[in-house]
Amino acid sequence: MDVLRQIFENRMITSPALAWVAAQVLKTLIDGLRHRRFNPRFLIGPGGMPSAHSALVCGLAAATWLSQGVDSAAFAISAALAAVVMYDAAGVRQAVDRQSEILVHILTHVPRTHDDFDRFLEGLVGHTRLQVLAGALLGVAVAALLH
Repeated sequence: MDVLRQIFENRMITSPALAWVAAQVLKTLIDGLRHRRFNPRFLIGPGGMPSAHSALVCGLAAATWLSQGVDSAAFAISAALAAVVMYDAAGVRQAVDRQSEILVHILTHVPRTHDDFDRFLEGLVGHTRLQVLAGALLGVAVAALLH
């Protein structure tokens, strides 16, 4: 049990983990308010506002900065990781999403209802730049609150 206590007291683990949880809960609430229904997919799934990936890596980078300083090798590594993850989330994955939408449209010949279209696109994995920025700010905020 001593190991579990050490893990839960380690801000380098708790900051990014709590940032990820906060982002998942927020995106579930935002989607619920927007569509007036609860969609449990957002509690663990990718996509949506804010980006949980960005929240996690920025929570790690901010916790590293606050714990070890901006001039540490660990901060440099975590900041580089955050940059790659956020670039991927906003760039590459967004392009994949657009291609997925086009393919689904072609294969389904225009779905009958909006819900049909949503069901076909549940596999979306990308984020807009605003979603990535919101996730990044959330991650930094959670790390700052914990430190």
